[in-house]
Amino acid sequence: MPFLRTLRAIALAVVAAATAQAQDDAALVAKARAIHAKAIKIDTHVDFNPAQMIGPPPNYVTGIERNKVDLPKMEKDGLDAVFFSIYVGQKQDFSDSAYAAAKAADLEKFDAVHMLAERMVPDRLAIAYTAADVRRIKKEGKRSALMGVENGWGIGTDLANIKLFRDRGGRYLALTHDGHNQLSDSNTGENDNTWKWNGLSPFGRQVVAEANRLGIMMDLSHPSKASNLQVMAMSKAPVIASHSGVRALCDHRRNLDDEQLLALKQNGGVAQLVALSSFVKTPTPDSPERAAAIAELRMQAGFGAGQGTARRALGDSVMALYRKKLAEVDAKFPPSPRATVKDFVNGIDYAVKLIGIDHVGIASDFDGGGGVEGYNDASESLNVTLELVRRGYSEKDIVALWGGNLLRVMAQTEQVAKQLQSGR
Repeated sequence: MPFLRTLRAIALAVVAAATAQAQDDAALVAKARAIHAKAIKIDTHVDFNPAQMIGPPPNYVTGIERNKVDLPKMEKDGLDAVFFSIYVGQKQDFSDSAYAAAKAADLEKFDAVHMLAERMVPDRLAIAYTAADVRRIKKEGKRSALMGVENGWGIGTDLANIKLFRDRGGRYLALTHDGHNQLSDSNTGENDNTWKWNGLSPFGRQVVAEANRLGIMMDLSHPSKASNLQVMAMSKAPVIASHSGVRALCDHRRNLDDEQLLALKQNGGVAQLVALSSFVKTPTPDSPERAAAIAELRMQAGFGAGQGTARRALGDSVMALYRKKLAEVDAKFPPSPRATVKDFVNGIDYAVKLIGIDHVGIASDFDGGGGVEGYNDASESLNVTLELVRRGYSEKDIVALWGGNLLRVMAQTEQVAKQLQSGR
C-alpha cells in the first residue's frame, strides 16, 4: 500500500528529527554546563536585608525561600561572586544628622556582609577586595562577597568617608540613587525635567577624583545622563553600570541610551545588563482594575505605592500573606507577560553589536526587583549561559560576559589607583 508506506516514512522522519533535536539539545546543554563551570560568574548588583542575612534561620546560610540570592542558591549552578548593594534610599535632607544616619545605615550593611563571610561561613564564602582575590577564591572552591555603594548620600561632605567605605570593602560607588543629592543629579530628574546640578556638583567631581585615587569603580546605573557623561569624561579609570538596561529596546529612564553606551566603550568600561523584567522589555500597562487592586493590596500590606526597601523590610508572615493575596489578584486580573531569558539576551546582543563583547556584562538586581522568566534567582544562572550558547557565543565570549570584563575593569581601576597614589 503506497499510501501507508508514505505515512510510515513520514512518521519515521518525524521521529528521527525529534531524536536529532533531543540529541542536539543534550549536546548544547552539556556544552553550556562545561562553559558555565569554567566561567567566573559575577553578579554586580544584589540587594539584601542585614537582618535576613545574618539573623536567626532562615538566613543566608540556610537559605530563604522568598529570596532570589542566598548562599545555597549561589552554590547550586549559581554564582561565584556577588556585589552586595550597600544601599540607602535617597531623601531630600542634607543636614549633618541626615548624612550621619545614611552613613550609619551603610556601615550596618558592610558589617552584615563581613559577619556572614568572616564568622558564619568562612569555609564557603570570602570577602574579595581585588580582581585577583575573586580568581583565587574561585580556585579555593568558595564564593566571593564583594560590596558596592549604591548611593553616595552617606559620604556627606567629608571625602574621608570614601576611604572608610573602601576599607570596609566598597569597590564601586554610585553617586546617587533615585533623587538628586549633594553629589549628582539622578535619573529621576527626567520625570519633570528638574535638575539640581545639571550633572555633577563641584563636590561630586572631587568624589570622582578621590574614588579614582582609591581604586573604587564609578557606577553609572542611577545618576542622570549628564552626570554619567561627565563622569566618563573625567574619570581616569574605566567605569561600570552595575545594573542597567538598553534604552533602545526598553525606554526606561534608568537604561543607557546609545550615546552613553558608546561613551562607556570609549572610556573602556563595562555595561552590566540587568535581568529586571521592566528594564528588559517595556511592560503592557496594567488595566485600571488591576492597578486599583494592586494599590489597595500595597496599602493593606503597609508599604503603599513604595517598592524595594519598604517591601524588603516587611516580616516573613506579612510577605507570605502579601504573596497569597497577590496571586489572587493575578488570577483575577492577569499581569502583562514578564520578560524572558531570550528577551534578556536580546539586550546583550544589541549591546555587543554596538560597543563590542569587551564592554558588556551580566547583572540581576535580585531581591531589589530583578528577575525574568528563566532567570528568576541565582540558581537559574545556567539558563543564561545556555541561551548564549544557542546564539553562537563562544566560550571566550561567555567567560567575558559573565565576569571577565568586570574583572578587567576592576584590575585596571586598581592599577590607576596605584599610579595616582605614587604620583605617576
